[in-house]
Amino acid sequence: MAIQRVLRFLLALWLAKASAEAASSVAKPGCQDTCANITIPYPFGVGLECAADDTFLVTCNTSFNPPRAFVPSINLELLDVSLSQGTIRVNNPVIAADCPGWYNDPNVNLTGSPFTFSDTYNRFTAMGCNNLAVINWGGAPVGGCMSFCQNATETRNGGCYGINCCQTTIPRYLKFVNTTFTSIYDSGNREACKYGFMVEQEWFTNLTSPYTASTMLRVPAVLGWRTNGMCKSLGMSGSTSANSSVCGANAFCSNGTLCYCTSGYDGNPYLADGCQDIDECADLTQNRCEKICVNTPGSYRCSCPSGYTSLGHLCYKDNGNRSARMAIIGTTASIGTLLLLVGMWWLYRIMKKRKKSLLKEKFFKRNGGLLLQQQLSSGEEGNVEKTKVFTSKELDKATDHYNEDRILGQGGQGTVYKGMLTDGRIVAIKKSKIENEGKLEQFINEVVILSQINHRNVVKLHGCCLETEVPMLVYEFIPNGTLFEYIQDEHVELLLTWEMRLRIAAEIAGALSYLHSAASVPIYHRDIKSTNILLDEKYRAKVADFGTSRSISVDQTHLTTRVMGTFGYLDPEYFQSNQLTEKSDVYSFGVVLVELLTGQRPISATRSEEARSLATHFLLAMAENRVFNIIDARVAKDGGKEEIMGAANLARRCLNLDGRRRPTMKEVAMELERLRMSNEKPTIQQDYEEVEYIAAQPSERWDATVTSTQSSVNHSASFSIDIHPLLYQ
Repeated sequence: MAIQRVLRFLLALWLAKASAEAASSVAKPGCQDTCANITIPYPFGVGLECAADDTFLVTCNTSFNPPRAFVPSINLELLDVSLSQGTIRVNNPVIAADCPGWYNDPNVNLTGSPFTFSDTYNRFTAMGCNNLAVINWGGAPVGGCMSFCQNATETRNGGCYGINCCQTTIPRYLKFVNTTFTSIYDSGNREACKYGFMVEQEWFTNLTSPYTASTMLRVPAVLGWRTNGMCKSLGMSGSTSANSSVCGANAFCSNGTLCYCTSGYDGNPYLADGCQDIDECADLTQNRCEKICVNTPGSYRCSCPSGYTSLGHLCYKDNGNRSARMAIIGTTASIGTLLLLVGMWWLYRIMKKRKKSLLKEKFFKRNGGLLLQQQLSSGEEGNVEKTKVFTSKELDKATDHYNEDRILGQGGQGTVYKGMLTDGRIVAIKKSKIENEGKLEQFINEVVILSQINHRNVVKLHGCCLETEVPMLVYEFIPNGTLFEYIQDEHVELLLTWEMRLRIAAEIAGALSYLHSAASVPIYHRDIKSTNILLDEKYRAKVADFGTSRSISVDQTHLTTRVMGTFGYLDPEYFQSNQLTEKSDVYSFGVVLVELLTGQRPISATRSEEARSLATHFLLAMAENRVFNIIDARVAKDGGKEEIMGAANLARRCLNLDGRRRPTMKEVAMELERLRMSNEKPTIQQDYEEVEYIAAQPSERWDATVTSTQSSVNHSASFSIDIHPLLYQ
């Protein structure tokens, strides 16, 4: 065993020596690779036949003792060469002014050579009192610094911070430095000695005193050099063929500027065979083998002698025990299997996350996200900013994963959940039912319409979520349900007084007046009904459900569209002509006002066939002067007769079959406010003319569940009697 160790040591020693000799061959074969103690690696060379071209030529002047190396192309003394950094160190002249007996060398000119002053390693330094030193390049100033005067500074301050000494960085690729000196101000020190020079910053900061440099004729500076065209040529030579490279075997070009030996090799990467294999086995610090190290080109491998089992770089003694070997193999296999499973699980998580992301993107597009962005971007910028796009994760957390206990109500357009956002706000989250493209357009339309509205009597839209399977809207939470419930006595703990009913009617009218005439773009609701009027914690009216609403330009008087609305509230004129106007909302509001007056349903099978519609029933009672026979008992008890008749006549005008004779919502709102504030007769001129009533013929009777098609107009009319509350507690 001892003999083996000695043989290994001797072999390693021989290999290390051979490797060192190979690595020391940094110059071309047969060329001088040193000058005194300076190594001259290729592409530099002593003699033209040893250099890449004349710009890399180095001369070794033996008239000095010891000899000195010079670079004739730039006429500077060479101090060091670094292949890895692509730099050389040279002795750079110090330029002085106003110094008797001082001789300045010519300014350094690197033009026509591959060298530039390194902006990383050098600093331009100026010394002297009252000194403004300026770097000139091509006749223009490119930098400089000022040093001011202070007596005895040299003895008190060892730094270079602007007092008798200053420094500055230099621009990249600087090749020519012409230093000029100027006195900063006129003083007794005007003629004092001034110095300027380019210096290697690391060398300068290591001086015991920086002012030592002012006594030197030359100081070290660093010049950078690079290859040309992705390592296609050296120096100032022209580019060679596209497939050639100045990098030798087992070398690569880094960042298109310098050559380096690949891992496991060392030497001069610019020589054809300059990168030699490193024998990791000869240096115990470069391998991890426990027993036997076998060198391979660019790497090494570990092995074990007979009687040992290899596990990576370790060796385990067999001792003739097969079970121990199998245990090692089993452990290794188990660890490998575990790593494989972990890798597969990690990959599964990534794929699942990616699939979820793609699914969200698919839902966003399918739910009209692009259409919504287009619609909102064409609206008012100030309103668009108010509409937030929530993530599915936020709404899932807000509704406790859509817990059934959070359901507020369900209707034809979707399910509404009560939720709480992370900022503490209580909201109503509407999970829409999107069965076809038409309903998708309604959903997008509702977002766009509500994003343009800011009114205290219109339900506020906080935002929407489009990355779920069905789109969702996030509204402010309205706790007290719908107006329909209170009119029908479904909430027996609170009975609506006449004063409350009149106030609610005025608030609804005010909101509709705002939509028609005060909003930036006129908006027709198109589905005003008592189930779409919500009551907040103070029982104030909130107009909701804008899925079928439409906005029109200010110069339009009507909009021709497919008839949509709820039977019992639908404007007959709109039904006949397909022309939606602001007076269509006035008619629907008239029905709601009659509901508040009578407490009856808009459609009732208990009334006679001709009076099944509440509007028709009310108009007949008005025409026969028996309106107080159908007025709600609570209204008759709480309200004054003149106020009730004023409201009844206003409702009668709203229900006029001729839309042109109906008042505007602005006039309706003003009249209701007057009724609230005074017991006097309404100031708007009442229209007591006989209202034409035409009983519907059996063949023309409307059905609450049918979708009819008019023969004269090729449009379908869709009706809904969905009276489920949208938001209630």
